[in-house]
Amino acid sequence: MLMKNFTERAYAKVNFNLRVLPCRTDNYHNIESIFQTVDLYDELEVSVSESTGCFVECNSLKLPLQNTLTKAYDAFCSVVGLKVPGVTVNLKKGIPAGGGLGGGSSDAAALIRVLSKICKVNLDAEQLDYIASQTGSDVFFFMHCDKDGTGCALVSGRGEVVKKITPRRDLYLILVFPEIFSSTKEAYQLVDKQLESGIDNDFVILEELEEEYKKHPSEWRFKNTFTPSLCGVYSDLSSALGTLKKCGADFCDMSGSGSTIFGVFTSKQRAKYNMKLLAATWNCALVRLL
Repeated sequence: MLMKNFTERAYAKVNFNLRVLPCRTDNYHNIESIFQTVDLYDELEVSVSESTGCFVECNSLKLPLQNTLTKAYDAFCSVVGLKVPGVTVNLKKGIPAGGGLGGGSSDAAALIRVLSKICKVNLDAEQLDYIASQTGSDVFFFMHCDKDGTGCALVSGRGEVVKKITPRRDLYLILVFPEIFSSTKEAYQLVDKQLESGIDNDFVILEELEEEYKKHPSEWRFKNTFTPSLCGVYSDLSSALGTLKKCGADFCDMSGSGSTIFGVFTSKQRAKYNMKLLAATWNCALVRLL
């Protein structure tokens, strides 16, 4: 009997280090980063329907008719080569949109996990990468996470080169969500201007990122190319970073192309204490690494 209803979590990711390299001839940018999932998530309730295609309902966003979920569904159909039933997705957002936390990309990968169960197929790495290529650059990472959607990896190329590494589970993060929607397009335009001026701060090279990640966070030399340019436009980002530093975070930066700011703590007790202080001023969350 065909199971009709599925619930799947789509976990957020943070970037430890994010170096953006100059624009390629195909208008993509190469990156060098560490992606890791955290226990902040969207929830997908997927129901098999009588109609064809993928219909998406969302509790907090008005999604365009074509979105990462519909793109992933269409790419899955083209890969498996069999009749895929229609689905209705009720998307319950827990990951802020426009926060640099990969919510849309994680949603897409979560849907593929569900569709694979519905159709009883096991996709290989090549098939997963094809679906990611048709959906979005961050989707590559989420496609190569563990079966529960969690993981940690070195990510390079446009996002398609994913090398899994052993995840740390000993750190706690305070995520601060400024009331800013950071458009990926806007962020890259600002970075392109920054790169044209020759500003490329001293980054940890790709081959040394994993070793740097193993150090105490207070010793991390990680940077994010997007941080200086976006902080120059949005003062709230600089303010959130400054607040986390004053709280004694072992490390803090912006995730992805923003606008989420995160602070890293090695002590859960200290993280919880500072979370209470920050919550009086900022919309924030305490999460752990997965």
